[in-house]
Amino acid sequence: MLETMIARRSILASLGAAGTALVAARAFPASAQAVDTARAAAFIQATGQELVAAINGRAPVAQRREQVAAVLRRAVDVDGVGRFILGRYYRQATPAEQQQYMRLFEETLIRNLSARFGEYQGVRFSLGRAQQRTEDDTLVNTVIERPNSAPFSLDWRVGEVGGQPRVVDVIAEGTSLRLTTRSEYSAVISRNGGRVSALLEAMQNQVAQLAAREGR
Repeated sequence: MLETMIARRSILASLGAAGTALVAARAFPASAQAVDTARAAAFIQATGQELVAAINGRAPVAQRREQVAAVLRRAVDVDGVGRFILGRYYRQATPAEQQQYMRLFEETLIRNLSARFGEYQGVRFSLGRAQQRTEDDTLVNTVIERPNSAPFSLDWRVGEVGGQPRVVDVIAEGTSLRLTTRSEYSAVISRNGGRVSALLEAMQNQVAQLAAREGR
């Protein structure tokens, strides 16, 4: 659900052994380069408007989820996100595991976020301040309003990837989702003897669970 994006506990559920639910998040890819504040703000403004239009549309929930998913695929550097989150384990994984991980990561990310965004209506989005924080990214503040709920602030880190602005992290109440996700993915692997395959199994289970819920 949309409020989980700003909850103090973050949108990430705790990851346990294989089969525990995963909730994907955005991360900061090492390949990102600086993007000026005006361009970053315009990018987030356009992305937010697209998301709100899809969320508030009159289409059935399943169709709205697909529309949201399309926006997210354009907005997020999924490849850079996935590589950063897996960290050193990406280099340790076999080529087959790397390929499987990236496929599962994108599917998990898009299914989770599109399902949550796509279930809401009556959402409003406004742009706040944009400021360059490091040599690699610009932070853009947004305010999200929902019916019968207090407005909340969500910060988006934007970097330039392949010549285009992309979302590389989300900051919810001061918590970086990229770092939280990396830590939780690493914990799953560490608790299972350093096996990347344990994380892949958990991700496969999560994708199956999401698909089953969407099919209800």
